[in-house]
Amino acid sequence: MRIALGLEYDGRQFNGWQSQSDRLSVQDRLQAVLSELAAAPVSVIAAGRTDTGVHALEQVVHFDAPTARPLTAWVRGCNALLPETMAVRWAHPVPDEFHARFSAHGRSYRYLLMNRATRSAIHAGKMGWFHAPLEMEKMQEAASYLLGTHDFSAFRAAECQAKSPIKHLKQLDIRRDGDIITFDVSADAFLHHMVRNIVGCLVYVGKGKYSPDWLAGVLQSRERRLAAPTFMPDGLYLRHIQYEAKWGLPQSQSLDLV
Repeated sequence: MRIALGLEYDGRQFNGWQSQSDRLSVQDRLQAVLSELAAAPVSVIAAGRTDTGVHALEQVVHFDAPTARPLTAWVRGCNALLPETMAVRWAHPVPDEFHARFSAHGRSYRYLLMNRATRSAIHAGKMGWFHAPLEMEKMQEAASYLLGTHDFSAFRAAECQAKSPIKHLKQLDIRRDGDIITFDVSADAFLHHMVRNIVGCLVYVGKGKYSPDWLAGVLQSRERRLAAPTFMPDGLYLRHIQYEAKWGLPQSQSLDLV
């Protein structure tokens, strides 16, 4: 039986999603717990990989259960054994043709940036930080150049394994509430470090290093070396995975926790 899980985690204590030799990844911890509950080896596949320090409000994974268990047992059993920085929100049976990654048609991320002269102690590890004032209108203008379907090679990490750099960026909204700037980004899929590289470029524009149309030139160049450095992972959250209604997956109720 194939089962999909909705997973939430604090990425600070893990070496990203993908399985690692030191077994300190989110994938390793979840697989170990599921295998213990099933009394047999279990492998999981996620909708998307997150880097070290990146959080998830809704990561979706699937696995093929080697033994039958009530859905509540997968949720409660996992949460009894997982560290406090990980939690299974829901479990849902899915057909064998469902695939957490390939069945998804969209992903949404949120980046939270503390913009003030001093770093935050309360939000350490949960928000990015930039000390100098940032001009919102310039960042919003720059963001508009990235919307649509483009080759995003200039925002792609060297180790990215995606087959194509062409992605459809559906949303790049920026708003400010006091000292906190929120970036909401949605696309059909993302390249490795794509969101953090976009945020880094927007910060360059916001602080006045470049004009907004500089970002259009970076995009057209397809050259990573011309873009800003990759921004810190602290404030990045995998917020939502979009699937067709036919799969019947639960609707997340935690999208605005941060």
